[in-house]
Amino acid sequence: MSRRRAFTPEFKARAVIEELTGVKDKAEICREHGLKPQVFARWRAELLARAHEIFATQASRGDEQEQIAELERLVGRLTLELEVVKKASSIFNSLSTRNGR
Repeated sequence: MSRRRAFTPEFKARAVIEELTGVKDKAEICREHGLKPQVFARWRAELLARAHEIFATQASRGDEQEQIAELERLVGRLTLELEVVKKASSIFNSLSTRNGR
């Protein structure tokens, strides 16, 4: 059983950029590296679909990081509250068993 080849993201980007800049055509790249045209087309579509992320501003990245930090604080607070409730529950359970209830 043959194993699938794994290509690095750098290789994929370089191959697609060669085609986009006209250095080589799609058929030449596929022949040179033994790729199926469908695989290369998928790489090209993914690069073009995600190209806008390269130019994302620091402000938008900062907003995402701020939101992540806020969610992490919320998770921490809820975890602490849950621990308090668990301890209180165990205390009440032990008191009720001592009273015979």
